[in-house]
Amino acid sequence: MPTDMPESPAKPPASTPAQPRNPLHGVTLEAMVTALADFYGWEGLAQQIAIRCFAVDPSVSSSLKFLRKTPWAREKVESLYLFMLRAQKRGR
Repeated sequence: MPTDMPESPAKPPASTPAQPRNPLHGVTLEAMVTALADFYGWEGLAQQIAIRCFAVDPSVSSSLKFLRKTPWAREKVESLYLFMLRAQKRGR
């Protein structure tokens, strides 16, 4: 008996990354702040991005609270994180 139903389209494998060229994909804000603080130190981070949560009694948790509520500051952190990754690849 012939069937007139078309086969379902092939699904891509589940292991295929959704954003293969996005270096921020899968990186949490906490991981970014921690990596930046390790790379620059809190004082250096405050010089790179002039926001109070990095300069006055800095901690990862206080920074995360501020950054999650402030999109412009989060964008600056993401941008500096990408810059740091490029600097690390260059061997700085």
